[in-house]
Amino acid sequence: MPETPTGAGPLAGIRVLELGGIGPGPHAAMLLADLGADVVRVERPDAVLRVGTDDQRDQMLRSRRSVTLDTKDPADLALLLGLVDATDVLIEGFRPGAAERMGIGPDECLERNPGLVYGRITGWGQDGPLAKTAWHDINYVARTGALGAIGERGAAPSVPLNLVGDFGGGSLYLVVGVLAALLERERSGLGQVVDAAMVDGTASLLQLTWALRGVGQWRDRRGSNLLDGAAPFYTTYVCADGGYIAVGALEPAFFAALCAGLGWDDVPSRDDPRGWPELRARLAEAFAQRTRDEWATIFDGTDACVSPVLELHEVASDHHLAARATMIEVDGVVQAAPAPRFSRTATATPRPPRRSGADTAEVLAEWLPAESTPKTNTPTGALA
Repeated sequence: MPETPTGAGPLAGIRVLELGGIGPGPHAAMLLADLGADVVRVERPDAVLRVGTDDQRDQMLRSRRSVTLDTKDPADLALLLGLVDATDVLIEGFRPGAAERMGIGPDECLERNPGLVYGRITGWGQDGPLAKTAWHDINYVARTGALGAIGERGAAPSVPLNLVGDFGGGSLYLVVGVLAALLERERSGLGQVVDAAMVDGTASLLQLTWALRGVGQWRDRRGSNLLDGAAPFYTTYVCADGGYIAVGALEPAFFAALCAGLGWDDVPSRDDPRGWPELRARLAEAFAQRTRDEWATIFDGTDACVSPVLELHEVASDHHLAARATMIEVDGVVQAAPAPRFSRTATATPRPPRRSGADTAEVLAEWLPAESTPKTNTPTGALA
């Protein structure tokens, strides 16, 4: 038998129904599960949108139970709607109109459950000329200007993994919206639809850049601004061993600490951007004299804002992250611990992902009224 929800975390007692997908929807559901919500993921039995296989399970699906239902089967659709009646939050990441065609759109669900928070995550949003077209993270960050702002001068834009659109501008904003709607429900007693569009969230993430641009402190050219790598005191340098060091000495006091760590007797002027190329060359020459880890040791514990650029396989053993247990191991896989942390309602250690459909019978028995629970075996779409 699987473990039942632990009740740990500030969202203990909140039920979340996740309609299966990939990317920001599952990430949002993971964050809610990490915070203690009882999350149930519903997949079609023929679902193909998965990371890995049932034997190599997607760790983003941790800490929730799994149900399989075939929404094309009327009996299974009725069971799914029964789960909608019993949940606080529903999350779906289909193209606009798809949930409505399946019979599980917000109008149907909110009519049944007026207190439901219906969370929708898409790239373009529920309306607009591109709403129903297929794209990916790179397209959303391109359209919002974020991609065009990242990279070196004269070079192509640098792809920021899929952190900015899918997760920064997507799942995190969906979670913020869901939590805000749950809080508002405490006053009104009513749920609502949360339309989280990755283009909207990414644009919001860029607000500092828009603010700088609005006062004439940002130029629309990559590698020309204080925070885009143009400043020699806010960039990366290669070291003697081919590793990299990251420098973020923006404030004068931090820059002075950087110069002291490098063994310089002077603190060069950095106020005039026309002198930045010369300063960059001097810093590059200095950092090339030692290995990455030697520089990391020199600057460790100082206010110079100098850090080693770690590879993923090195992260878990970093002394600061290890001291905070930022990385943990679940099901034999190194991964991030739940965040943030709470002083009174601490979160539990994540549980390994479940096999698809492993909890169908248990969840139906727990969430549905006794008269609605199938009397024989499992629903049409469930895995035996």
